[in-house]
Formats: sequence, C-alpha cells, structure tokens
Amino acid sequence: MSLPKEPLPAKLIIRFLFTDTAVQAEVLRRLEKLFGPMEYLSGIALFPYTTYYDREMGLGLRRQTAAYLEPIAQDTLADVKLRTNELEEEFSSNGNRRVNIDPGILSQERLVLATGKNFTHRIYLRDGIYGDLTLMYQKGAYRPLPWTYPDYQEPGFIHLLSVLRRILRFERDGALPLN
Repeated sequence: MSLPKEPLPAKLIIRFLFTDTAVQAEVLRRLEKLFGPMEYLSGIALFPYTTYYDREMGLGLRRQTAAYLEPIAQDTLADVKLRTNELEEEFSSNGNRRVNIDPGILSQERLVLATGKNFTHRIYLRDGIYGDLTLMYQKGAYRPLPWTYPDYQEPGFIHLLSVLRRILRFERDGALPLN
C-alpha cells in the first residue's frame, strides 16, 4: 500500500507572449505582487513557432520567461492559472488578449503547465484547469514528450530548467547537488 505524502514545493515558472512591451512590463510588476520576487527573467526573444496568436495579439510576437524565488505548493497550480487568466482578461482590449501568460511548476521530476484546455495527456485539477505534463526529468535532463510545444523543447530553455532544478535542490537540501 502506498501512503499519501505531500509533495515537495516546486518552482513557479511563467512564460509570456506579447507584442507590447509596456503591457509586458506592467504584467511583470503585477505578477511580482502576486507571487513575490523573480529569481530569473530571460531576455526577450522573437516567437516564430506559430501564427496561432497573430489574429488576436498581432504580428511580432515575443516570448519571455520568469522564475519566481519562493517555491510554491504543487497543488496551487490551478490557483496560479486562475489568477493569470484574470490578468490576461484585465489587459485585454476589444476582446483580444495583449498578453498570454503560461504558468507552470518545475519539480525535480517534471515541468507541468496549467491550461484551460482538455486533452488526452492532461489531468483535470479543478475549476476548469488542467495540468499538462510538458517535460519529464530522465537520464540527467528534462526530456520532451510527443505533445511538448516546440518552444519548450529549445535547448536553451531545457538548460535553464536544469539550472533552476539545481537551485531548487540547493534550496531544499542546503548542499550543492552532484547532478
């Protein structure tokens, strides 16, 4: 028999899509009020992977990634997604989003994104929010799955997650991990 046990806290990772840097800057400020200080903020990069968002958000879509200092309880991912959905709605204009906010939790074992869209590999959490297993940690690295979005398979992003995993382990264990 397995005995239930609370999982260790995870790193909050949020990726943004946007075209307007003023909106992006204000969203970052608001997210820090909600989730505390950022531990990491990537540079801004172009997002060439799809035209899916062009009609809603415009051309020249850019991507940025943030990681937050304070680990969060893994069962709060749905709460985070509901809050980020509220921000997306607040910053919308004429029914179109001006920022797309994708929160996830990074643990030693996996990266799970939050989404409002059901699919075969997604597990229902609550209040219309699903957990999407996006990457699994195997053989010393985070590995994509058949459904992992292309931008989550980028070597630079995978490397960032590996660094954040080491930081998470250091914060938990108090010693530098060997791998």
